[in-house]
Amino acid sequence: MNRNDFKEHSRITVTWKDREGKFRPGNFYVYALLRDAMIVRATDKDGLLRKLPYSDVLRIVRYQEIAPQDRYMIPEEVLKENNWKDRDIMVRYSSSPSLGK
Repeated sequence: MNRNDFKEHSRITVTWKDREGKFRPGNFYVYALLRDAMIVRATDKDGLLRKLPYSDVLRIVRYQEIAPQDRYMIPEEVLKENNWKDRDIMVRYSSSPSLGK
């Protein structure tokens, strides 16, 4: 998969490859698209922010675009590519459809 297959502020259900190389189902909210990866939140598991490389996504099972009033917000500074160059996971709980409140 590549960057053009995804869109910011959408919910996706995918088959993806984890760190151990196992194929897993996953439900994610896509916050930002970076050069080689996207910043997502797992909506069905731990709720952590993750950097998910496009190459780790094998198949998109379901895609749903989110209306502007229902979007989850994270400060732009957190989503910048420079903050994610040395990390794959971030604990951040301020996301909500009420503009981070």
